[in-house]
Amino acid sequence: MLLEIEDARTGYGGLEVLHGVSLQVAEGEIVTVLGPNGTGKTSLMRLLSGTLPLWSGKIVFDGADLGRLPPNKRARLGLCQLPEGRGIFQTLTVGENLDLGLSARKVSAGAARKDRDEVLEIFPELADRLDQSASSLSGGQQQMLALGRALMSRPRLLLIDELSFGLAPRIVRDLFDVVRRLRESGVTFLIVEQQSAALKVSDRTYILRGGRNELTRDSAELLASDELVTSYLR
Repeated sequence: MLLEIEDARTGYGGLEVLHGVSLQVAEGEIVTVLGPNGTGKTSLMRLLSGTLPLWSGKIVFDGADLGRLPPNKRARLGLCQLPEGRGIFQTLTVGENLDLGLSARKVSAGAARKDRDEVLEIFPELADRLDQSASSLSGGQQQMLALGRALMSRPRLLLIDELSFGLAPRIVRDLFDVVRRLRESGVTFLIVEQQSAALKVSDRTYILRGGRNELTRDSAELLASDELVTSYLR
């Protein structure tokens, strides 16, 4: 397994919000964590990226015990997060935002240009906007930029928090199509969502409710059950 989480507990101050969560992600998989707001999905992402401490339990990434490893060292191992709300720098240009994705890697100028060209091939809408302020982009373009910046780090495991946040259904479909293609190129994904659109591209789905594992299913099986999806997203 590329990522193994065993009985993980964490929270804020004295308030525990994840109560023994366990999950696994194999290399090359797309795994979804599904659930309504307030169920602990974003806290799980923060725990994995190192911005929330692990109170108890175990997190292993590619054989390495993450334990108390700081965020920058996790990034160097190939763990990258696309945060909820995109997290781009509005006052920087599109090109400058993309280049920030190189911060966890040491690459030559030529390799950096090659990486940027590959990202712009995936997101051609950004190619003519490299010198524009990121704040001038539409919501969908900003999400493309955030995903492109994450790809510049060449992640082994990409954590995505609410890819569909605030976007029109057509844009959401296009972005999940990109995720599907990126998996074919070797990127592994753990995606937290509250919409069922992620089930169409993922292999397995974990349902969180109240900071606990509620259910684990193959995504195709869960998607085929409208009643089950409706029940867990209510």
